[in-house]
Amino acid sequence: MTMSSIGRRFAPLAALALAALSAPAHAAAPADPSGTYLTEDGRARVRLEKCGAANDRLCGYVVWLKVPLNDKGEPRVDFKNPDPKKQARPSLGHQLIMGLKPNADAHYEGKIYNSEDGKSYDVTIWTDAPNELTVRGCLIAFLCKSQTWNKVVDLAPGQLAGPTNGPNGPRSDPEFATGSAKPTAKAGAKAAPKPAAVDAPAAQ
Repeated sequence: MTMSSIGRRFAPLAALALAALSAPAHAAAPADPSGTYLTEDGRARVRLEKCGAANDRLCGYVVWLKVPLNDKGEPRVDFKNPDPKKQARPSLGHQLIMGLKPNADAHYEGKIYNSEDGKSYDVTIWTDAPNELTVRGCLIAFLCKSQTWNKVVDLAPGQLAGPTNGPNGPRSDPEFATGSAKPTAKAGAKAAPKPAAVDAPAAQ
């Protein structure tokens, strides 16, 4: 068999290989990690669920705390939050995973909020094993640490079990509340009539 005949026989295969290489790559969709997980240190349970207008992002909320009260016996609040409007909100039920987006590695990435220091960090989340979640947080590009959170299906005493922004449920930050998940006024509530003249400043 001559070299020219070999070339003719393998030319179609080469063309197919070249076409495959030149075709646009489509990243695989991340595995859906929705569910409730116990953090590695056992101090909190975090509920993950899809969010966003297209339901393609991932949000997470603290739905249980091992120590829900402070030294004064009062519910813990997010007093280190840099946003003064959020410093009085209860720690139980606050949003800490902020609308993560799928990336090219079939993981979710974005920001995670740490109420212990009031700072937000880069985070990547994915699941490779059943009932386990890998959470990799980075203060800076070369200073990262991974944790393993384990999925739970039971209901611990004091755990929030209601729907997000609903009765006995966690609360989403306004910028991540979409569709029916947006906080709404109480049913039947009516707006107060606007006075003819306003002499005092509006309540803060």
